[in-house]
Amino acid sequence: MATILHPSSFLSSSSSSTTTTTTKPPPFSRPHANLSPPSKPLLIKLTTTLTATALATTILTTASPSLADSPTTYHIYYGTAASAANYGGYGGNSDKKASAEYIYDVPDGWKERLVSKVEKGTNGTDSEFYNPKKKTEKEYLTYLAGFRQLAPKDAVLNNLALSDVNLQDIIANADSVTTEERKDENGQLYYDYEIDGVTAHSLITVTCAKNKLYAHFVNAPAPEWKKDQDTLRHIHQSFKTVG
Repeated sequence: MATILHPSSFLSSSSSSTTTTTTKPPPFSRPHANLSPPSKPLLIKLTTTLTATALATTILTTASPSLADSPTTYHIYYGTAASAANYGGYGGNSDKKASAEYIYDVPDGWKERLVSKVEKGTNGTDSEFYNPKKKTEKEYLTYLAGFRQLAPKDAVLNNLALSDVNLQDIIANADSVTTEERKDENGQLYYDYEIDGVTAHSLITVTCAKNKLYAHFVNAPAPEWKKDQDTLRHIHQSFKTVG
């Protein structure tokens, strides 16, 4: 005999198969961060890094000195004012320092122009140095024998110009000419001239000693004078007779 299933059994079975169970996740909880202080080696490393960074910043932001700011160094030139016959030590003492009659400072790096016997005998040029980077920037000395004392300042300058064509041009184009006289610790008289021209600037010192007239010249083009006047004035002021 067949067994008749009651319809409720299908309903119960259907209901049981479609029922789902939802599992509710546990509430979110923020993990606790356990922060420990940095170790001593780490602190040293951080301090070193910060110090190096600060030092690098200082170096980069500090202007480095230029070569133009470097101080000029000098050496002393000993001039003998020897006659053309004894020029270069021939027939006389070749030790310039021992037989020097005058001295002046020469900037290191300047070159000496060798004066010929003919030039020495005609216009009295005894020595000359020039700046190899600016060849018209130079200093030189001339001397004339037979002078026991200085003439008036204007007369001396005019007489010097007669034998120096370059000096004639500088004076002719000068905006101003100033003259001063001074005495050294021995009472020796010096004339100082400053000639400011449109194209050139000249500093001249003249004095008499040992029956000779010495004239020391420092010349520079006007643009170079503005750049190098401290050096050029030092050269000018360094000249004096000795012995």
